[in-house]
Amino acid sequence: MKLNLTETLYALSFALDTVQYEMGGISNEHGKHVAFISFLMGKYLNYDNDKLNDLVGLAILHDNAFTEYVREEYNGGELYDYDELTDDKDISKLRAGFLSNPMHNVVGEENIRLIPFRTNVKDVILYHHENADGSGPLHKKENETNEMAQIIHIADMIDVLFDLKSMDEDDYKVAIEKIKKLEGKLFSKKMIDTLINSLKYSDIEDLQKKGVIPYLKINLKSDTYDYSDEEIRNICKFFAKIVDYKSSITKNHSLGVADKCYKMAKYYGFDDDKAIRFYFAGAFHDIGKLIINNDILEKPGKLTQSEFEHIKNHAKATEVILSSISGLEDITTWASRHHEKLDGSGYTSSIPGIELTFEDRLLACIDIYQALIEKRSYKGNFGHKESIDIMMEMANDNKIDKNIVKDISEYFNN
Repeated sequence: MKLNLTETLYALSFALDTVQYEMGGISNEHGKHVAFISFLMGKYLNYDNDKLNDLVGLAILHDNAFTEYVREEYNGGELYDYDELTDDKDISKLRAGFLSNPMHNVVGEENIRLIPFRTNVKDVILYHHENADGSGPLHKKENETNEMAQIIHIADMIDVLFDLKSMDEDDYKVAIEKIKKLEGKLFSKKMIDTLINSLKYSDIEDLQKKGVIPYLKINLKSDTYDYSDEEIRNICKFFAKIVDYKSSITKNHSLGVADKCYKMAKYYGFDDDKAIRFYFAGAFHDIGKLIINNDILEKPGKLTQSEFEHIKNHAKATEVILSSISGLEDITTWASRHHEKLDGSGYTSSIPGIELTFEDRLLACIDIYQALIEKRSYKGNFGHKESIDIMMEMANDNKIDKNIVKDISEYFNN
């Protein structure tokens, strides 16, 4: 399957940053800002195009294990308390809490191995919170970590400490002076010199005027490559994990849908390329849920009308996110229509059944079946027969395709 990986990461960066903002109070453009600064530093260091694309991708994904960390290890509250980081007392604050726990670095490094980068990116995520003096979570000094990890570390700190979107020239000068005071503690002299030489105030103005992604699209060439089915599956697994970990009740939903999409695609005789594209659509169909507040996603009772209207937005968000990736037009349609109904009562576009393709109908049925056999905050997990009975009632009411329901019943009745 052909895919522009960098473009895909651009498209998904908004959703990833939204999750971090909701669950940890982190800047809602954090990943993109880190990517912006990292790009400038890598360019100054004469990285070639492949390495620059990988650096930007890693910067966008540097906190990819964040939802897992919050879900598994953290009980809520403020994750960051940096304040003034210019003396030993302030530095000790940085070592505490979130940054002192290496879990998100270790898991993030493991996750990132699923992404088929084109250069050697080993240990970049693992060491991206290590300090020059060895005081980081894994106690690695500057000579024990790789350059890309150090770039992301200092770029990450700049965005945490300062608001780039509102920074004026005086703020910029203050930021640079503060970073200089951290030499030998958090950052090496080389990284501080690279930052000062590459990040000018004119660059901050460009960011403020254009936005990060438009800036990067203009200044960084990215290409489309042909990825193997295994590589596509790994990309899907990576992002499905982020989507599903946002809510504890949907930890396996996206990949469950993707797996059944692939199996039913082969059952219906889709060719290999179409089958893996349908798998991709299944894995990404709920990517829009990253913008939905967890209070609604995990509500045990019936949703209010306003809450339901809000959650309906996730299908449209999926369409917006995927439509910005070139070459995924069919995937975007299949994924974003998974809540449409044959009688036109679905969402978000209320498309009548005559306009829904077979693939649209198939993914919608698979999504319903997968949701029924899973546990939810408002129900237990239903067995195969009970799930099919519910779906047949929906089919009889002209909501979903009866023939597809029959085929799902036969295929998964084991």
